[in-house]
Amino acid sequence: MKGSGASGKPGEPAGAAVRLPQLRLDELLEELQARLDAARGTRDRVHSLLEAVLAVGRELDLEHVLHGIVDAAATLVDAEYAALGVIGPDGTRLSAFHTVGVDEEQIARIGHYPEGHGILGELIRHPEPLRLAKLSAHPASYGFPAHHPPMNSFLGVPIRVRDQVFGNLYLTEKRGGLEFDEEDESVLSTLAVAAGVAIDNARLYEESRLRERWLRASAEITHGLMSGSDQAEVLGLIAERAREITDSALAVMSTPVRNTDTLTVELAIGRQAEAHRGLVLPVDGTLTGRAFAGGMPVTSEDVGHDDRVTAGPPRFAGLGPALAVPIGAGERVRGVVLLAREAGAAGFTGKEVEPLKSFAAQAALAMELAERRADAEQIAVLEDRDRIARDLHDLAIQRLFATGMTLQSAGRLVAHEGAKERVLRAVDDLDETIKIIRSTIFGLRARDDEAAPGLRARAVRAVGEATRVMGFAPSVRMEGLLDTHVPRETADHVVAVLSEALTNIARHAHADRAEVTLETDGRTVRLTVTDNGVGIPEGGRRSGLANMAARARELGGGLERSTPEDGGTRLEWQAPVSGAGR
Repeated sequence: MKGSGASGKPGEPAGAAVRLPQLRLDELLEELQARLDAARGTRDRVHSLLEAVLAVGRELDLEHVLHGIVDAAATLVDAEYAALGVIGPDGTRLSAFHTVGVDEEQIARIGHYPEGHGILGELIRHPEPLRLAKLSAHPASYGFPAHHPPMNSFLGVPIRVRDQVFGNLYLTEKRGGLEFDEEDESVLSTLAVAAGVAIDNARLYEESRLRERWLRASAEITHGLMSGSDQAEVLGLIAERAREITDSALAVMSTPVRNTDTLTVELAIGRQAEAHRGLVLPVDGTLTGRAFAGGMPVTSEDVGHDDRVTAGPPRFAGLGPALAVPIGAGERVRGVVLLAREAGAAGFTGKEVEPLKSFAAQAALAMELAERRADAEQIAVLEDRDRIARDLHDLAIQRLFATGMTLQSAGRLVAHEGAKERVLRAVDDLDETIKIIRSTIFGLRARDDEAAPGLRARAVRAVGEATRVMGFAPSVRMEGLLDTHVPRETADHVVAVLSEALTNIARHAHADRAEVTLETDGRTVRLTVTDNGVGIPEGGRRSGLANMAARARELGGGLERSTPEDGGTRLEWQAPVSGAGR
């Protein structure tokens, strides 16, 4: 037929015109399929990115937010290992490290988390995205510690929170042996922006919760103050709440010993609290003393190895960051609250110090109210004494005097000698009674212009005087209401025995450490003096011990001597405080 080859050129096969367009169409279809697959992959990745952003944005707990960010980053760029390093307050080191891909056993074998050296430090110093085909090829790289898994490809991006670098995302080992590409970097940078917002929200939420806890605790303390709770109870509540809210392991409250340059630990709560209670600390050269003298908070990065912690029983083992906050301000500083966290924990920040200062002001208010209440009670007692004395003088004495005069006059009218003698004897008894009442009135109205130093202050002075002779400062611990429960006569004996014991240590013991414990439970006062010297030789002079024992016997108490396990001498002197045996 004529029309059968009309579409082809002369000399060409009939099927050629059909096959060439068909080949070009296959190529176009394959290219279109590849682009569709790429678009589908981009769509899926965008969806994954959006899901990751939503996931980290839903969390409000900061630790959960950080872990969610690391997990999402590893998934989005298909990395085997991921980490988020939080930059510390100094801006040069990592203070926290959150990882994905390394289990707890591997972490334990590797050892301490990185602090920000090598490639990690490079991103801290230059907070810009960093992508490497091989980690070891970078000049800042200097290898991995033992037991660390091998890592080659690397991608790192900074996380910014309100224009401040919070930390960095570190991704290594893209799966399949591939390298991280520009799209991975773009996706991770986008996640970092969302992470910054999520971290900021979590921080604000934590701060609001913290403020709420401080307000609730303040309300609890205010209620205690207004309801007339005991001072020790309120101070204990303040210490406990401060310890809980700041996640501290230990809270210690110290107050000044009157008429001395020392502080005594009134109460301690938490780890090793028993080792702190009753300790007497010098103001000069100590962490607590510096906060007291300066009226400003004082911090320590590692209280367990701080030179400002004076010698004494070990009491800060396992503790690290510490903060001492004065109770009160200016010349009205009434004491110091010391808080210490576990070793390795984060240090105290400025945001934590401010509410603690307000909390310490609550403590000062508690002590002020307690003093005012005590003053009011004392004034009431004195006024009552004045009223009784006035009534005795104006009413009782006058009536007795009038009765005596009447009896004396009536005696002259009595003829019976026996009856007359009895009347005159009654008059003499009334005179004697009047003298007793007048003496009582004088006692009621007598007031000391200035209170004499209490046993605490006298004992501290005795130790201070002995320190110059001994060449070292003994550790001192005092517990109980020594100034209230121990009578002055007994206190005189206690101070004399303490001075004698310390003098003996200085002269004969050749010791370089001594401990003094003075305590009372309201029934007995007990003084214990221990040293690490050579001990008391057999057959040596014991006149000092005899004097101490005699003083104890005079009060109905006793003296015991023993040798501690590590050598030296231990003297335990005790006497009742109720006056038994005198």
